[in-house]
Amino acid sequence: MNTVIQVEMSCMMQMKESYSPFLIAKVPPGAIFSAKKAGMTITAYKSGKVMFQGTNSQNEAALWGKATSLPNTKPQKQRPVLPQGFAEKNVLGSDEVGTGDFFGPITVAACYVTREKMPLLKQLGVKDSKAMKDQEICAIAKQIIPIIPNSVLICPNPKYNEIEHQGMNQGKIKALLHNRALSNVLKRIYPEKPEAILIDQFAEKNTYYRYLTEEPEIIREDVYFATKAEGLHLAVAAASIIARYKFVEAFLEMERELGMPLTKGAGSRVDQVAAEIIKRYGLETLSKYTKQHFANTEKAKQIAKNH
Repeated sequence: MNTVIQVEMSCMMQMKESYSPFLIAKVPPGAIFSAKKAGMTITAYKSGKVMFQGTNSQNEAALWGKATSLPNTKPQKQRPVLPQGFAEKNVLGSDEVGTGDFFGPITVAACYVTREKMPLLKQLGVKDSKAMKDQEICAIAKQIIPIIPNSVLICPNPKYNEIEHQGMNQGKIKALLHNRALSNVLKRIYPEKPEAILIDQFAEKNTYYRYLTEEPEIIREDVYFATKAEGLHLAVAAASIIARYKFVEAFLEMERELGMPLTKGAGSRVDQVAAEIIKRYGLETLSKYTKQHFANTEKAKQIAKNH
């Protein structure tokens, strides 16, 4: 049984956040995210269409919107409207990692890349980090950090759990980190100004700025939002690499502290590892290393209880 609904981008980003424990790495062309939950696949496309396939798809889709007729054609590929020659402009870009991982912190990086630095970055291998292994990412990050203005902000798990418990959702946490990282870089390069700022989009523009209403300094000038932005400018590709490197560093430190290997993502293997931590060290220790509101917490508690 397949069910399709049409939603606004803001709703789609809320869906992505809601399904974060179930996200899968491989997504179809034109899709923003894909998730597998309880025998069902949810795929959200840039056109605004969201397809629910499998058991209970109608009921799940009804939580988000009214079903439309099934499309027989592929969703239209949409790209943000960027200034001509954008890839060659001096751009400040930002990206984040760790949002769909049960273990580890949310890590945001912002990088300023000028056209003069682009040949060197390409030579060093800067590209979409999703196509690279952690070892390669770490090696490249160590080379580019000293040569481009950047800022990295990390929200450790205890802090994340504290503010999430107080009612701050993941979207707002990410918006705050992006805004502050961008602000840090702007201060470092002052009086020079980027020709544009590109944020790897995780929320609709109005939603993003609504999250920042209480911030004393909000970056608004020449700001663009785009999904898969690492393919649109080297600034975001570099930010993605640096953010991933810092996340991997934090992940390895967690493994050293716990004395056991951990698993990235939020799949069933993660539940098993988390259950082992509960059995060895207790629930309080697990909360220091994980995002407690993920469904993995309850699954791990059940596994630990039954074994």
